[in-house]
Amino acid sequence: MVGSARIRVALVEDNDVFREALGLLLSLRPEIDIVAALSDGYDVVDVCRDLKPDVVVMDYRLPGLDGVQATAALVAACPGTAVVALTASANARERGALIEAGAVACLTKDEPLDEIVDAIRRAGGRLAPAE
Repeated sequence: MVGSARIRVALVEDNDVFREALGLLLSLRPEIDIVAALSDGYDVVDVCRDLKPDVVVMDYRLPGLDGVQATAALVAACPGTAVVALTASANARERGALIEAGAVACLTKDEPLDEIVDAIRRAGGRLAPAE
């Protein structure tokens, strides 16, 4: 690990079971501190301003404000926070829209947990970029 401080992570995921399970699994990692878990993108900017997470793990399909809109708003309001998009079924165009909106990575929900953790660590500046 490049740095030794814990990575402050906020989760934005509308599926309660997946959000809770991912939050639990990530919180078991010694380098990750889950600071917020939200069910939609509406409050993510306010939460970011208040809690200052290093990384936001953002779902693509969210009710109302989708992951692209929430990512763009978050990056504009909190440029020091990195966004890692995590989606079940986004196609190439949708994944491209997430990156264009400012996400630093876009992974699928069926990726191994270690891959998701590595993306969070890279986004949080605690792991060298992937080659």
